[in-house]
Amino acid sequence: MTASLSITSATVDPALLDLPWHLPLDAWPNETIAALPKGISRHLVRFAHFGGYVVAVKETTAEMARGEYEMLRTLQRLMVPCVEPVAVISNRVDADGEPLRPVLVTRHLRFSLPYRALFSQTLRPDTATRLVDALAVLLVRLHIIGFFWGDVSLSNTLFRRDAGAFAAYLVDAETGKLYEGGLSNGQRENDLEIARVNIAGELLDLEAGGRVADELDPVRISDGIVHAYRSLWTELTGAESFSSAERWRINERVNRLNALGFDIEELAIRTDDAGTTVRIRPKVVDAGHHHRRLLRLTGLDAQENQARRLLNDLDSYRAMYGRPGADEEMIAHEWLVRVFEPVIRSIPAELKGKLEPAEMFHQLLEHRWFMAQEAGHDIPLAEAMSSYVNSVLRHRRDEATVISPPTEAITMPTTMVGQATGPISTLDDEGDWRSRV
Repeated sequence: MTASLSITSATVDPALLDLPWHLPLDAWPNETIAALPKGISRHLVRFAHFGGYVVAVKETTAEMARGEYEMLRTLQRLMVPCVEPVAVISNRVDADGEPLRPVLVTRHLRFSLPYRALFSQTLRPDTATRLVDALAVLLVRLHIIGFFWGDVSLSNTLFRRDAGAFAAYLVDAETGKLYEGGLSNGQRENDLEIARVNIAGELLDLEAGGRVADELDPVRISDGIVHAYRSLWTELTGAESFSSAERWRINERVNRLNALGFDIEELAIRTDDAGTTVRIRPKVVDAGHHHRRLLRLTGLDAQENQARRLLNDLDSYRAMYGRPGADEEMIAHEWLVRVFEPVIRSIPAELKGKLEPAEMFHQLLEHRWFMAQEAGHDIPLAEAMSSYVNSVLRHRRDEATVISPPTEAITMPTTMVGQATGPISTLDDEGDWRSRV
């Protein structure tokens, strides 16, 4: 019954016609469905095989599907971490000609997981805190561009591992609205309160099911997003005044923001009539400072913290092996072909789906540091690689195609190349790196 379909898509892909649109979503055959973990949703959502990748298909109304599709496309153009919209399918009918609900199709974000799939048995406080911190960063980025989410929660977010932390991606934008003039303080506080209440409810739900550690306090963890958000918002947008004799503080502010992973496109600088006081305020702040530098130097596309870690290793390589007169791009290419690429090529084929390459490299550096501390001397990279693959990587679940936990649906409203440096870390019960310092 594909003749009656109405397909809205930015790209023409004939594979869209191969999916069983004449069937209700809950009746799609098993050979079409991809068994991936799914968070709580007010709508029926299923994952399906689509060409060479996986898509998420959500049943909703035609108006909401079109609105969310356009909003996700806008957020992508604004470089906000979110899922990629593929199509809106409407005018669906079954074999008897009865109408079926329209759907929104989005591309599944590889190596991402809903928060409930990021732990195996019980959620630890440090893991929950890192999830909330990642969500706070995402919320700040959204508010900077004038986006009011309206339904901030862990359930509406996907998480990717990012060098010991997490990177958060927006999944559900159906309640969101973009304001060209920016958000008022009241709108931002409203979104923040929604986040606090929703996170507390989600963690209390896990607690009731016996799926959090005894020492985890859902209310304290949920309150943490308020502190994390306000601290980052103040750092990124707050005005700062100082004596004109302390102009070095302008560079200090820029460097501080760069260290947080943000770039400044413009600074508003004012001096008083006497020229004794300087007042600065970042005008436009863009995230991804380390990501962009790594991409420019090496072509590697990594999360922000992963990029920071790889750049640390690259900078250390340049300090040890760089030749006088060699520019940064030349050394970066040398590091790429002599260090990073050989490491990734040495990963056995059956283990390549465990983690993203940049995350594997980060974990290798962590593992090498731990080995060096235990042995009391530097460990060759090849030796560390063999140990990491056999003692750590082989025992991880495959996060590119992770199967558990089961789908849920409810109805509801820098380490140097030649020298070990950095924190000591090991894997915890949830498969996350935890600092042992």
